[in-house]
Amino acid sequence: MTEQTAELEDADHPEAAAQVAEKRVTNAELFFDLVFALCVTQVSALLHAHHGWAGVGHALIVFVPVYWAWVGTSVQASTHDIDNPVDRLTIFAVGLCGLFMALSVPHAYGSRGLLFGCSYLAARLVLAGRVAAIGGQLVSPFGMGALVTGPMMVIGGALHGGARTALWAVAAALDLATPVLARSRLLGVQVHPAHLPERFTLFLLLALGETVISVGAPLAAAAHLTAAELVAVAVSFVLIGGLWWVYFAYAADAMRHAVTVAAVRVDIVRQVLSYAHLSLIAGIIAVAVGLTESVAHPGLRLGTGSGSLLVGGCALYLATFGYTRWRMFRRLSTTRLIAAGICLLLLPAVPRLPALATLGLLAALVVGLNVWEQQIRITRSE
Repeated sequence: MTEQTAELEDADHPEAAAQVAEKRVTNAELFFDLVFALCVTQVSALLHAHHGWAGVGHALIVFVPVYWAWVGTSVQASTHDIDNPVDRLTIFAVGLCGLFMALSVPHAYGSRGLLFGCSYLAARLVLAGRVAAIGGQLVSPFGMGALVTGPMMVIGGALHGGARTALWAVAAALDLATPVLARSRLLGVQVHPAHLPERFTLFLLLALGETVISVGAPLAAAAHLTAAELVAVAVSFVLIGGLWWVYFAYAADAMRHAVTVAAVRVDIVRQVLSYAHLSLIAGIIAVAVGLTESVAHPGLRLGTGSGSLLVGGCALYLATFGYTRWRMFRRLSTTRLIAAGICLLLLPAVPRLPALATLGLLAALVVGLNVWEQQIRITRSE
């Protein structure tokens, strides 16, 4: 058996999932996700407005609380039956807070910082209150958000300049660190092995939807479309479809299997779902910003910032699968790590190439990766 064959083998274990009672994503959760689609759009717009390293940091700092509010709600939905009026209202309340956060993101480092911080705190208080009401564990990310990082976000929103950024960055780091710090307290949490992975796949789909919007929105209002612009749209869509294929053809089933059979399920949830999907979605948001510039001016060279986001976002997305494969099965995802490395090798050439050429190279790379991995699967099955 080759290393690449072993890399893909673990996605095909339906018998493990069949042993667990079915738990479906509710319509309330799907409605709730619509709000966070707007959040992703606003974070992408914030990053588009500021391409530099400082802009990347600012976008990440505001995305972490948005993402963590979504994760907390999804974990709560996975550990309890939420298809009842009280829990639906809880989800809607967090959704309203998410809507306020989305409205705040464009000016989070300006006039709407306090609104952003208060909205996040309100979301965490709603979740913590519901956890307390059903006798859940408050020495956890729920309690940390309600009692520590949420108030820090509010205080940061009342500050200005670098003080706000610094305090928010510390709050985001604490949120991310809490599942590790409180691991012993979380060992008894029983998440559903099919429901929670499905929730993360849905969020990743929302992020991919943002890339489609980024391709279509700049040209939809244009009076005239050139042939180069239409070709750029087509090539961009091939790239987006290829990124979809990388995740949904292989990784999604493997992640579901890993959660199902894990001896310590909460570790896989933390490492492969919560942390890895933050990286995956961040990569997609970066790609979305680069695509906006590429389709708007396909014949021009991409700037250093937008080009780095496009190529670097693809590299981050593909490299993250190397991390997830190792965490799940202690195996290297060599094909995807090699593809990520090739993306990074393209970076020096991006400022010298027309945007359409950069798009074409990335699309060819991702399609080639999927064809190669599909061939591995065919060879294995014979």
